[in-house]
Amino acid sequence: MSHRTDHKAGETNPRGAVWALIITGVAGFMAALDNLVVTTALPSIREDLGGGLHDLEWTVSAYTLTFAVLLMFGAALGDRFGRRQLFLVGITIFTAASAAAALAPGIDSLIAARAVQGVGAAIMMPLTLTLLTAAVPESRRGMAFGIWGAVNGLAVASGPLIGGSLTEHISWQWIFWLNVPLGVALLPLARLRLAESHGTGAPLDIPGTLLASGGLFGIVYGLVRGPSDGWTGRLVLTGLFAGGALLVGFVLYSARARNAMLPMRLFRSRAFAGINAASLLMFLGMFGSIFLLSQYMQGVLGYSPTEAGLRMLPWTGMPMLVAPIAGILADRIGGRPVVATGLFLQAAGLGYMAYVVTVDVSYAAQLPGLIISGVGMALFFAPASHLVMSSVRRGEQGIASGANNALREVGGALGIAVMGSIFAAQGGYETGQTFVDGLRPALVTGAAVVALAGIAALFVPGRRPAVEADGGAAESLPERELQPAAR
Repeated sequence: MSHRTDHKAGETNPRGAVWALIITGVAGFMAALDNLVVTTALPSIREDLGGGLHDLEWTVSAYTLTFAVLLMFGAALGDRFGRRQLFLVGITIFTAASAAAALAPGIDSLIAARAVQGVGAAIMMPLTLTLLTAAVPESRRGMAFGIWGAVNGLAVASGPLIGGSLTEHISWQWIFWLNVPLGVALLPLARLRLAESHGTGAPLDIPGTLLASGGLFGIVYGLVRGPSDGWTGRLVLTGLFAGGALLVGFVLYSARARNAMLPMRLFRSRAFAGINAASLLMFLGMFGSIFLLSQYMQGVLGYSPTEAGLRMLPWTGMPMLVAPIAGILADRIGGRPVVATGLFLQAAGLGYMAYVVTVDVSYAAQLPGLIISGVGMALFFAPASHLVMSSVRRGEQGIASGANNALREVGGALGIAVMGSIFAAQGGYETGQTFVDGLRPALVTGAAVVALAGIAALFVPGRRPAVEADGGAAESLPERELQPAAR
């Protein structure tokens, strides 16, 4: 069955393209910023609202998990009912939930608001790319996507710094209030300046969404509650086993379903499977490390939130400087060696940090690890998206992008849960030394996981042999790999 996407007049309207870039760029910035903006505010939130380590984990993970689980479903809703219409719904939910988070009287209500924020972001974020694609002529989409990606990179880089500055100079609530005027401004602009478009019209995959959502929730719940409730606790074991069973059910269902949210046959492509495994593992190691290191810099080394955010910039801000170079390198030698090199550098940086962390380590001693990790992260980001998009047929690039983004977010949620569990098992918040005792093995784990991501990236087929073997067709390798799976 063949379907076509309808693109409206905005595709050939230069002013419409500019407005689409501004609107989707700001929306993407808001969603990406909220992944990391909370990290430097965690000590202040803990002091104000109370709660233990698992509560802080859920403050971050509640957003990341709902965001990850519903990304592909949000894209499917937009394709079915209208991308601009659902984009407006997503902005409304995200903005209202941000206000609720700022007004939260306790840690539980903050976690609930963060989960709703993630729902709004999951509807809003994937539609930014489809709306931008509909508004920008094909000849200019590369430049538009580059600007959109740079804005999202700026959000990742500035998240800890913005969170730290607002927390220190105003209050932690303002990391959420910041979204409200932006969201309110976007609503009329999106309504008036974006053209409506629809996708394939394929039916929504409700069973697949329920299986994936339930499975991921069960596993992350078990990992977060394990250290405090005990790994043999009834709810912990129920979450882990039920979550695992639901994910197995999701895989089996998706392998047979006609309109699966994530067709399993895509993973028969070595390129698609390799880059997605690398992405999940990279985000697992990176997010878990940032979660703990931002608290270490404040709670143990005594930096203010702003100082901690600034000192993280050599890591989180490096993509803004190195990503263009990574893109040029990927064009010349292919994405696989650039991505793999970046992941191994990130692993080396985390390993170095695990080696030097003490209760009184100088910033100069930390700096090499932060820079190495930042360069590694930058080398990963730019070519990884291209590898994902070139690993499938042109008509399947939307689902491929949604799947990769979802797996990255799942990796982030699992990273905070796994590394937080290791930290709690080996150390704690009692003294600076107990924090370091928990931090060191967690960072070693993060380094090992990112190194595994580098190994996974090496399994992505090289670009040059594929081009030569298939007469220079840019997408010939993925097409060849996928054909057996489609039969």
